[in-house]
Amino acid sequence: MSNPISPAPEPLIAHLLDWIRIARRDFPWRCRRDPYAVWISEVMLQQTQAATVVPYFERWLRRFPDLPTLAAAPLDDVLKAWEGLGYYARARNLHRMAQTVMAQHGGRIPGERRALLALPGIGRYTAGAILSLAFGQAEPVLDGNVRRVLCRVCDIAGDPAEAATEKQLWEIATALVAAAPAGMAGDLNEALMELGATICTPGRPDCAACPIAARCLAHDRGVEAERPATKPRARTPHHTTVAGVIQDAAGACILIQRPPAGLLGGLWGFPGGTLHPGEAHGAGLCRTIREQVGVEVSVGAPVTRIEHAYTHFRITLHAYRGQLVTGAPRPILCATVRWVAAGELPTLAFPVTDARIIRALT
Repeated sequence: MSNPISPAPEPLIAHLLDWIRIARRDFPWRCRRDPYAVWISEVMLQQTQAATVVPYFERWLRRFPDLPTLAAAPLDDVLKAWEGLGYYARARNLHRMAQTVMAQHGGRIPGERRALLALPGIGRYTAGAILSLAFGQAEPVLDGNVRRVLCRVCDIAGDPAEAATEKQLWEIATALVAAAPAGMAGDLNEALMELGATICTPGRPDCAACPIAARCLAHDRGVEAERPATKPRARTPHHTTVAGVIQDAAGACILIQRPPAGLLGGLWGFPGGTLHPGEAHGAGLCRTIREQVGVEVSVGAPVTRIEHAYTHFRITLHAYRGQLVTGAPRPILCATVRWVAAGELPTLAFPVTDARIIRALT
């Protein structure tokens, strides 16, 4: 294959490796490069800012210091440790992968690309991060930061979301790590990610501080702010939802646990759901609770109103107090339903919205 990189890779690599030695930020996952710590940190860092990840990473390693401990833990404990990071499929996949590695690889994360990609939740990016950072192999990574850096350095006009541009970027990333000095692919990948996170940021990058600005084609041509090229985003759908805090005389409330797969899988929350167009809050809350857990309730005073955005939609959630009128809760459109005492709430894993409802109750 012809060299896909213009400008030539060797000067870029040299400048990036020199720069990362002094510019590397002090994060706890950089203190250890074993496969387990790299794996956990890289999954946490997906779609989450590094500063947010720091306390989660530190708490995680205190609770699950190694892969066997994680594999043996109940899923509820894993979700609780992940609570607040979002994208809960990542936590479920961590747990599944730990159990798979225990069963199939003797508790050792494999250092071979094909074996890694066969594990739950491991894609091309995460495999490249583990192999390069923990095993020192010349494997590429391509996250949002690296995509942006490469689109600017090589002045790629295509949209990274398109398959042809994605393929081109992987070819460039692969050629870069192949040209890196032996054992330095991990440092090079880290430099590309760090550059994108701190200097080559979205919008107007800080080219004056960039170690490779003199070799960046987009900067030379004055189009760095136009790279990477992206299509206009479609309007994000909005839904109005309701939730009921149905309590008994002792203060225990009805909680549901969502099915293990899908959005917010395995998490606990208050019963409720999405309103039909034009449906009143009270009527919609009674309907959704009836459909979910098979009981009739009365609706009382409002608790809180919450605006929240997910990846592909956003919601306005209205929470109300309520009382059980007839029936015994049973799981219909949920995995589990039960009465939960107030003192037990801190032990369960909740989505951000339900956690905010709990705070509004105190």
